[in-house]
Parts: sequence; structure tokens; C-alpha cells
Amino acid sequence: MSGREHIKINAGNYQRGKLAGRKPTSAQLCKHRDGQLYIHIQLKNEVPDPQPTKKVIGVDFGRRDIAVTSNGDSWSGEKLTKTRDKYSKTRASLQKKASTRTRSSRRRCRQVLVRLSGRERRFQSWVNHNISRTIIQSAKSEQALVAIENLTGIRERTNQKPRNKIERRRSNSWAFYQLRIFLEYKGLRDGVEVIAVPPAYTSQTCNRCLHIGLRSEKKFKCGNCELSCDADLNGAKMIALLGLSVSQPGGSNCLCCSLSTDSSGLLKAYTVPQGQCR
Repeated sequence: MSGREHIKINAGNYQRGKLAGRKPTSAQLCKHRDGQLYIHIQLKNEVPDPQPTKKVIGVDFGRRDIAVTSNGDSWSGEKLTKTRDKYSKTRASLQKKASTRTRSSRRRCRQVLVRLSGRERRFQSWVNHNISRTIIQSAKSEQALVAIENLTGIRERTNQKPRNKIERRRSNSWAFYQLRIFLEYKGLRDGVEVIAVPPAYTSQTCNRCLHIGLRSEKKFKCGNCELSCDADLNGAKMIALLGLSVSQPGGSNCLCCSLSTDSSGLLKAYTVPQGQCR
């Protein structure tokens, strides 16, 4: 109240290196959960222009496998599902005890719930950060763009189907949009273009002959060309084909897409008949 206070910032060598020769655009004072006050300083970086390329890496999102690329890389979601189930059971048990036990027991249960708060979310973010970093670095080294599925509204569509409580919880906690955001901003930072393509029939269409095949669990089989492979890998290659038709309109000889931009600025593709590309 007596005037402006000048407080020396206690920053480490890493933070000082980031600030050296830079002009911060803004800053925010925040109180963390440990009770300490921290200042969050924002810096503005120039975004490199994406380089034109004829190579596309398709990424298929899923719950059993979090992501599968057209290059054959995949990340299993088994550990993530087990972790989410464990935290869900722990929260349910503690919440039940907090409502039925003695006053001291209820207080201890609430304290444990506070400590557990955010652990599941931070683990999910860590997994998505690792996946997105690997995909973007691979695309950067191969000078390729990344094509992903536009899964907007998938929760509303799947929740209309009859499912048990566990499956509904697992589906609603699927962090596919967070992975998409991580891919988008890492791509902007490293000069890798990320586009979203329509997901309809990508895992049911044969990437070799473009005929609708039979998908059973994780297996895909085409009755036209006798292709048999992993369904998610086939979907990733189909997404890559759609992405190729975006980067080379009319150049894939089989697919053609028109482009638009969604509210977040990410390019979205819509499949149109050959010869009607814009």
C-alpha cells in the first residue's frame, strides 16, 4: 500500500538462458500448491514457415493404441488405462470413506484426495507430450507433414450408444484433443504442418485398393486385393493418403480434398470428388 515493491527474481541458469537477450511480452504472478509464489514470464517466438513437401505421416488415434503412425510406430494405451482405472477405484473408495467414517477419518480421506488431485491428469499430459514430440521430430527429420483425424464431436456420438459405466468413463476420459493440441503447437514451433482430415471409414477402407474391407477388433482384411494387416496401421496409411491429397491436390491419383480452417486455426480437409478440388 505504501508504493511499488521491487523484488529480485531468483531464477536458475536455465531460466536466465531463456531470458538472455529476449524481451518478455507479459508476466503473471501465481501461487502454487506448495504455497510459494512464482512469476510466469511469457516470451514470443517467431514461427518458421512450413516447408512444402510431398511426404505425409498419417496418425490414427485410438484408445487401445493411443496413436499409430503410417511409418509403423505405435504407442499402447494399456498402461494408461490401468492407471486411470486405479485412480478411479481409489477415488471412489476414499469418497465413500469420507462420507461414512468418523470425523478424523473423513479429514484424512479428504487430505489424501487433495494429494491425488491432478496426478492422473499430469500422467496423461506426460504421455501425450512424449508421443507428440516423437511424431513431430520424426516428421521434421523426414521433412513431412502430419495428418491426423478430426474427431470433433466423437464423445457425443459414442455416448448415444448403450454402454456400461466403465466403458463410458474410459471413453469420456480419452484425451485425444489434448494430443491434437500438443501436435499442433509443437508442429508450429518446429515448422511441421499439421492438418486434420475426416475420420469416416479410414480404418475400414483398404489403403491399397480403396475398397471397403472387413475390420474385426485389431485386424483388417480386404476382400478385393487380399490385404491383411493391423486395422490401426491401415487407418494411419489411409489418413496419410488423405493428407497427401491435401498437400498435392489431384496428385494422389485417387483422392482429392478441399481445405478450410477451424476455430483454432488448424487446417481441416473435406473429401470431394476428383476434379472438384480447390
